[in-house]
Amino acid sequence: MKEKLRTIFLSSSVSLLCFTSKVSAAGLEVQTSDVITVVKNCIPYVIGMLAVIIIAIAVAVAAKKQDLKKKFMIRKQCLCAGILSFVLSFNLICNGPLSTLLDVLVNPVKEVSAETKEEANNLITDIAGEGSVLLKNDGTLPLSSDVKNLNVFGWASTNPCYGGTGSGAVDTSNCVSLLDGIQAGGYTLNQTLIDMYTSYAEARGEAGMTAVDWTLPEPTADYYTDEILDEAKEFSDTAVIVLSRIGGEGTDLPTDFGAKDAEGNKIYTYNDNSSEYSDFEEGQHYLELSQTEKNMIDIVCENFAHVIVICNSSNAMELGWVENYDQIGSVISCPGAGETGFAALGKILNGEVNPSGKLADTYVYDLTATPAFNNFGDFTYENMNEFGWEEANPFSGETKQNDVNFVNYVENIYVGYKFYETAYAEAEAGNMDFDYDKVVQYPFGYGLSYTSFSQKIVDSSETDEGIKLTVEVENTGDVAGKDVVEVYYNPPYTNGGIEKSAANLIDFGKTGVLNSGEKETLEFTINKEDMASYDYKNEGCYVLDEGDYELSIRSDAHTILDTVEYNVPETIVYDEDNARESDQQTATNQFDFAEGDGVVYLSRENGFENYDEATAAPIDFTMDEDRKANYQNITNYDIDSMNDNSEEMPTTGADNKIKLGALRGKDYDDEMWDSLLDELSIEDMTTLIAGGGYQTTAIDSIDKAATTDNDGPATIYNNYTGATGSAFTTEVMLANTWNKDIAYEMGKSVGKEADEMDVSGWYAPAMNIHRTAFGGRNFEYYSEDSVLSGIMAANEIKGADEYGVYSYVKHFALNDQETNRIYQLCLWSTEQAIRETYLKAFEIAVKEGHTGAVMDAHCFIGDKWVGASSELNNTVLRDEWGFQGFVSTDMFAGYGYYDADIAIRSGVDSMLNPMNSPDATVTDTQSATSVNAMRKACHNILYTVVNSRAYNEENAYFMVLWKKILIMLDVLAAVILVVIEILTVRKYRKIK
Repeated sequence: MKEKLRTIFLSSSVSLLCFTSKVSAAGLEVQTSDVITVVKNCIPYVIGMLAVIIIAIAVAVAAKKQDLKKKFMIRKQCLCAGILSFVLSFNLICNGPLSTLLDVLVNPVKEVSAETKEEANNLITDIAGEGSVLLKNDGTLPLSSDVKNLNVFGWASTNPCYGGTGSGAVDTSNCVSLLDGIQAGGYTLNQTLIDMYTSYAEARGEAGMTAVDWTLPEPTADYYTDEILDEAKEFSDTAVIVLSRIGGEGTDLPTDFGAKDAEGNKIYTYNDNSSEYSDFEEGQHYLELSQTEKNMIDIVCENFAHVIVICNSSNAMELGWVENYDQIGSVISCPGAGETGFAALGKILNGEVNPSGKLADTYVYDLTATPAFNNFGDFTYENMNEFGWEEANPFSGETKQNDVNFVNYVENIYVGYKFYETAYAEAEAGNMDFDYDKVVQYPFGYGLSYTSFSQKIVDSSETDEGIKLTVEVENTGDVAGKDVVEVYYNPPYTNGGIEKSAANLIDFGKTGVLNSGEKETLEFTINKEDMASYDYKNEGCYVLDEGDYELSIRSDAHTILDTVEYNVPETIVYDEDNARESDQQTATNQFDFAEGDGVVYLSRENGFENYDEATAAPIDFTMDEDRKANYQNITNYDIDSMNDNSEEMPTTGADNKIKLGALRGKDYDDEMWDSLLDELSIEDMTTLIAGGGYQTTAIDSIDKAATTDNDGPATIYNNYTGATGSAFTTEVMLANTWNKDIAYEMGKSVGKEADEMDVSGWYAPAMNIHRTAFGGRNFEYYSEDSVLSGIMAANEIKGADEYGVYSYVKHFALNDQETNRIYQLCLWSTEQAIRETYLKAFEIAVKEGHTGAVMDAHCFIGDKWVGASSELNNTVLRDEWGFQGFVSTDMFAGYGYYDADIAIRSGVDSMLNPMNSPDATVTDTQSATSVNAMRKACHNILYTVVNSRAYNEENAYFMVLWKKILIMLDVLAAVILVVIEILTVRKYRKIK
């Protein structure tokens, strides 16, 4: 019997694994342990059913000793008992372990209309047209009208990157290819080259959760025979080189191809293009050229006088090599272009589209010399083994120990341009040696145009809140185009005082299309509180130091065009008695525990005197004893210690006859909410909280409609049904537009598609920071800068809300690398950096975008899982910023620290739990603290949902489809049983 049950368990597991492997490939993060959990949860019901059937069979067999009449009746009742046990078990499994999966699987699949799809595709092309950045141009572009033929080199030309992998992946089957996009500009391409690349390799390796292959296919030099080159030179004297790099969820980009693990095995998998040399030597990384790419570029530049480089990467690459070739006249950065974005590429080449994009990241010559580089990646504690999570594979019997890991955010607030511009300022002041031009190739905010512009501040006026600026932009060239106005501030800095960057983006705007000689004025209102710095060491709050603040408009973070000064006569301390205007309550120190012990943070003091010490790789792999004593995961969570015995148990299960729809449009604090929440039973609350996997579940007692909530940042995609909306560009491409209006239009377009697909929640925007260029999901995030990120996200959120779609801004917070992200990754940082760099974008999304939902990260801030951080989810998010909505976990798969009882007490409301993990269900239903926390969590979820499209009259549905089907099947089973009983009784009476 035991062996039979094991066989059933294994075969069921394999079947479910086949399904979830497809889901994983689509971007959903499902692990073997998730599948096994579901199957294990089903086993008790299966055992109960089998037990009843076995007993029924045994009784039926034993009945042979009875007379014919009794034997007939006993055997018929055994048959009915078997059928009834199957029906009951099936119902219990569907309503239990499989309920969340069925909620999202068994729903009508709705498609996006052709008209909406066309609108989205046109917008995607516009985004790519404005988001592609012209990095270099000696006059090569736009191409003259007599250029009709182009030679396109580089294997990536036939396999470009449209997006990334994981939750931000897009369906590429209907995408406009890079080559098609160039051809659409009126160009004929060298088919011989295309055929060579196509036959060389069909597809690039996958870099994501299910597989990692960093191979960069590229034909070796011997492929470029004299015959091929002679034909190409005869075809055209203009060559285009395409280089691509891809990133994905679950893995970061290789920082050293020679790196090895503890057993001496290479960490990064890739295949060389040649057996005679290595594409990458030890110490080389993924964002520089491979040897085969170098050879190809040499060949192209030796044979063609006019060369254009297209860099198709959402991760900033090292491009210093372009300066070594006089033949390279133009360079275009064209990140993941989505479904139709490459259609803009041909228009850029022929001049129909004038590039107006600006970089969302700093491009440096040496990515290994950035302040964060040595403290990015894989670092494991040596003294935390007792907190490790042992993951077992029931098929192979192997176990994997997942230990506690860490990363030190040693660069402090000096991320990206904020370091380089501050180092430049210190060097100019004679405080340090720093040659900016040898370090930075293309500054943050940099981008060229086919025309020229002038910008000047034509008016400035002080207000009680700050200062207003009026900027005039004039097209001084010959070609129509758009321009970006970038507004920065440089605060007064005291050596050894609060850390401050010498350049800080505070706002931006973009003109419309200006013809030659046309002017446009843009107005900016700068609030002085937005120039305050967070003083975590002394005041423990934001401080606006007295002195002169230089406000400047710049063509990039480095190039100042015009300035005005704003004087603060007296230091303003935004303490408990003087909160910032935008805060509901004063922002005060909440993350002292996150600073860590013995971590040296980069400081501007004495011209970054501690740079070498601060930015060195870690040498201490032990957590200090005080923090270790406070460390918690599922091995030592103490739920009872979090209970407040003075709390009173709230009312549950009341019959107030109020339905959720009556609360639509009511304030969050309206008294009617209490009456509604009193109606919820304990079961209602645990169901709503646990059932957050790609949905919010229906609650019949209050007519709470079910909703479908889907990934991801670049598209609406249902991981289960495969239904998908349009594939938008990567967020890097969108950020490169520096266009608030186009971000709003993208959000609006996504919202419209979601509405047509009956999707109410959007797992986006993703808005973590490009701490380094090697982040696997940088394509999903906007920028190295939090203000640019926050403003673009806020506009996307407002756009989606036009159709009643609520956004889950993610991943809150400090989810800035993929390595070890689910393996108890402790991130150590100063509170100033946390607030000014890593929380700022979320703050803007909440205060300006009014997002309806937030998705927490997997990681730990300091020694505390973010899902257990009331400081983050309650104090900062709700009390300070005024967030009214709900917080969801990321994929709830245990990992040794996820726990619903801890989460609800810490401000998390919903568990992203498609696999019905038992840890996602609140177990403490007896304490007033727990029940009050559940009540608040439900209030937060219900408030967002009732004010969404789900409660538009035509959309609300209160019973999901599979439950309706199940009821029909139950009715059918009941009818069959009744018929069997009736026929049995009739025949029984006839038996003599």
